[in-house]
Parts: sequence; structure tokens; C-alpha cells
Amino acid sequence: MSIHRHTHAKKQVPAVRAEHVTIAFGQNAAVDDVSFEVKEGSITALIGPNGSGKTTMLRAILGLQPTTKGSVTVFGRHPHDARGDIGYVPQRFGFDAEFPITVGEFMSLSRRKACDSCSPDQAISDVGLPVGILSERLGSLSGGQLQRVLIAQAILNNPPLLVLDEPSTGVDVAGEAAFYEVLEHLNHEHGTTVLIVSHDVSVIAKIVDEVLCLNRKLLCAGPPAKALSQKAVSDLYGQAVDVYEHSSHPFVHHSHRGS
Repeated sequence: MSIHRHTHAKKQVPAVRAEHVTIAFGQNAAVDDVSFEVKEGSITALIGPNGSGKTTMLRAILGLQPTTKGSVTVFGRHPHDARGDIGYVPQRFGFDAEFPITVGEFMSLSRRKACDSCSPDQAISDVGLPVGILSERLGSLSGGQLQRVLIAQAILNNPPLLVLDEPSTGVDVAGEAAFYEVLEHLNHEHGTTVLIVSHDVSVIAKIVDEVLCLNRKLLCAGPPAKALSQKAVSDLYGQAVDVYEHSSHPFVHHSHRGS
């Protein structure tokens, strides 16, 4: 039986709320007076070019970066107090591929002793992998399999919010499509709120409910079809881009990424 991972359905607060957030390092503001909400039960993408403040904003949501001004809350609480409600998948996961640890042993490192419903078998099934992979060595997995295992580890303790930083890095096109299907499954079947941090909207735009466009300031926000106009995306990336429609979702093509 599937585990219902969404535990905050009765709360009338957003999953994430940023109110007039400024985060400065010396005289330079990486994030400048940014306000937004991530709706509970949504798939939301925080997008922008490299160096736009996405990582800084992400660290604030995870409770790892204090704000200079303004505040960030997760389900109405300070991020430090809500860490148990956040599952996090990092952009890069460095480990020694020769280290003799199985997928099951790796996942057990994150399992809370008090969580009776935390089942590695269930989490692995939820991300579309066979349960038998738990006995395989972590270093033997493909890039796409490893990303799914990292998601399974992140949802093991049933967090209502799943945050992913550049989740398709190192995954091929076929694996990328399957990867995003997993996120849609978790959102639709378990009510998991998903926040994806990315510099690339070409695939993100197909699955998200809301998009937040960040380049130090919040430049656009809303459903992709409305938020990702030609002007908005050109302003976001600081260059000429092509926005075109397909299956009612906008896509963006640009040949040079921001720094």
C-alpha cells in the first residue's frame, strides 16, 4: 500500500513563503527584496541563469543561509524548525564508487528510528525502481538510477516538501524524461510539494504548475504559459531567446547560459 506523504493538508499556509528577502554578502546583494510563495501540493520551479541567486535562496529555504532582511518560512515555521518536513536532493552527490555500500545500506543511513512507516522498499517503488536494487552496490548504478535513489532517500521519512537542486544534471534525455515522471507521480499520488531549482526551463516548463524567475530580483512568477513570455525570459537570461509553444506549455531555447 502506498504511503500518503502529505501531512499538512489542513494547514492554510504555503509550503514556502519568502517575504522581502534580501541576502547580501558585503555590499553585494545575491538576492534583493524577493517575495514569493510555493503553494502546498504544487510542482514549482525556481529558475534563473547561473549566478542569479538561486543557490543562495535555496540555502535560505533549507535553513543554511540567514537572511540580511526579510524572512523565509516553511509550512509557517522557521526553516530550522521545519527541516524534518524537507526532503533534499543535491545537485551533485560525490562518493567513492568503489566503496562497498549497497543501496539499502545507503538509504538506511537516513531512516529515522521513530518512523515506523519509513520503508525503503516503498520509497524505491515510489521512484519506479525494482526493490531488488536495494541489494546492488551504489557505485554500480547509472546516473539516472542514482538520481532516483537520491529521491527515494529524500522521501524515506515522508517529508511533505521535496526540494531538488538541478536534478537532471548528468542524466541523459531519456533518463531525464523518466525522472520528471517520477516527480509527477510523487506529486499526484502522494501530494508531495515539489520545488525544483534549475537554470534550464526546456523540460521544467512541461511539468510545473508555477514558475518563479529569479535574477537577484523576482522578475516573473505564475503558471509557465503566462509567466514565461518572450520579454520575461529575455530579461531573465539577459539575452535573446526563443519561446515557443508545444502541448500548451512554453519552451525556451537559448544557446548561451548566463554566468
